[in-house]
Amino acid sequence: MKSNILLLITAIIWGFAFVAQRAGMEYLGPFLFNAIRFVLGSASLIPLLIYNKKRKFKKEKLLSFNNKHYVYGSIIMGIVLFIASAFQQMGIVYTDAGKAGFITGLYIILVPIFGLFVGQSTSKVTWIGAVVAIAGLYFLSVTENFTIDIGDFLVLISAIFWAAQILIVGFLSVRVDSIQLAFTQFLICSLLSFIAALFTEIINLTDIIDATIPILYAGLCSVGIAYTLQIVAQKTAHPANAAIIMSLESVFAVIGGWLVLSESIPLRGLFGCGLMLLGMIISQLPIKSVQIKKE
Repeated sequence: MKSNILLLITAIIWGFAFVAQRAGMEYLGPFLFNAIRFVLGSASLIPLLIYNKKRKFKKEKLLSFNNKHYVYGSIIMGIVLFIASAFQQMGIVYTDAGKAGFITGLYIILVPIFGLFVGQSTSKVTWIGAVVAIAGLYFLSVTENFTIDIGDFLVLISAIFWAAQILIVGFLSVRVDSIQLAFTQFLICSLLSFIAALFTEIINLTDIIDATIPILYAGLCSVGIAYTLQIVAQKTAHPANAAIIMSLESVFAVIGGWLVLSESIPLRGLFGCGLMLLGMIISQLPIKSVQIKKE
């Protein structure tokens, strides 16, 4: 229950971050926006790192370049996070929020599918919940004929990497310190984003100042708080169930648009929200898993 609540809070923060990301694109390019928000996210964790070190919290897992899980894991996570966030941010520029929300939400189906290739067991109710939730995403986000344009394709690529990121977090979060892992992956993602921005975008201090509010929310809340909650929660949550709960970010993105941007929610969208909530509940039913055995 604790993990589920943390994941739900994560979904709420990420949902409202869609509003911040849309607003930030009015001033900055996708790479620079990500570079600044992820460095803010990593900086916000420094007090926690110092606090944990003073308490010698899990001292056997403290920052150590001798820990291969930490070194290689954080590098891989940083690269995957960079690719996922970059494609999503670029896709948002070229497609509408409804399609972006639906396509991004495909990771709730991709996570259990990818999990099969690494020998994870997946329950029947998880598959049923995933199907119900993806149907909800459809009713929530798709309001016209679904066609794949450049923006949709970019977001689809991001969904694949978001699914990979969830699985990697599930593997590493029980092996290394969560705060250190989050700090390092954010820093690597920010560095890669900044390098990409140097070669592809115009960096202007005035534009950065104009985008202060979206950057602060996307950096401190969406990255610093939400991503860290995800890592902590996934210590005890099944990756597929975690994906379904976090997919509720699409629901809260619509709510955020209504509250902040005065956008209306049609009856079709409300029906989709209900299906997604139902999918989350179904996925948590206590039914024995179907074991997937490798030959």
